Amino acid sequence: MNLTTQNLLTDITSKLSAAESLCGLFHEHRDGDPLPSQPALTDFVELCRSLIFPGFYGKSNVNSSNLMYHTGVALEELYCILCEQIQAGLCFSSGWSEVEAYGLTYSSAQDTRRRKASQLACEFIKQLPALRQTLATDVEAAYLGDPAAESYGEVISCYPVIRAITNYRVAHELLRLDVPLIPRIITEMAHSQTGIDIHPAATIGHHFTIDHGTGVVIGATCIIGNNVKLYQGVTLGAKSFPVDANGNPIKGIPRHPILEDDVIVYSNSTILGRITIGKGAIIGGNLWVTEDVPAGTRVLQQKPKSNPCH
Repeated sequence: MNLTTQNLLTDITSKLSAAESLCGLFHEHRDGDPLPSQPALTDFVELCRSLIFPGFYGKSNVNSSNLMYHTGVALEELYCILCEQIQAGLCFSSGWSEVEAYGLTYSSAQDTRRRKASQLACEFIKQLPALRQTLATDVEAAYLGDPAAESYGEVISCYPVIRAITNYRVAHELLRLDVPLIPRIITEMAHSQTGIDIHPAATIGHHFTIDHGTGVVIGATCIIGNNVKLYQGVTLGAKSFPVDANGNPIKGIPRHPILEDDVIVYSNSTILGRITIGKGAIIGGNLWVTEDVPAGTRVLQQKPKSNPCH
């Protein structure tokens, strides 16, 4: 390496390390305070899949005689991974606030987070039977809603909506427990794999399905009822959002649509703003909807009128 190259590297090192260039972009690690790990969370989600859909995911030799054994082993592994990842998430969220606010020592703050992580992991594990029950309705909806589906097993194994909605339902439970950062990582994992973008804060009822799925977006404050079906390319988004005195978006306000029970939205339609699509309404394809739709209404593209002069 010549002197010119060494000088260049030294100069860029200084620029990349300058504090003024790092505002909001630098997470300062300390010993024992890592960020959540995406590979570890991938293992966690796959363990959830194996517990919810045994035989389709996880150990290939699972059967009725050894199911309880495999379930117990998987649950122990899931608990250990989740404890570690929640603790990392709590470190990211709170940083050193416990030390500063409560005068705790570093080790006692770690112990506090470790106990909290264990508690939250146990609370999540308690929800696994209910998660399976709800996801079973999603599998049923996908199977009954697609004439090409030949079995529930095909739906579980192959359909991107089941992968995406499993990640969403797992992430949503963690978010309800106030676990930071991890829920968003989990839903973004499914987003990158399937093209289905569901924010973990959205509320989605049972018997939910998305046909094909690619390009679907469901915003954070969406409320979706039971027995709702979406097609590919549907956006349930925000029309606009207010800003504060400094021009920053105001967080946490409802800004996405409400879809009541039994709604169907066909492909590439966009529904924006805090509007309500009433029970049983049907939204046709390639539409732009920004106003409430009454229950039972069919919103379709109008056919072009013929010109009487021709």
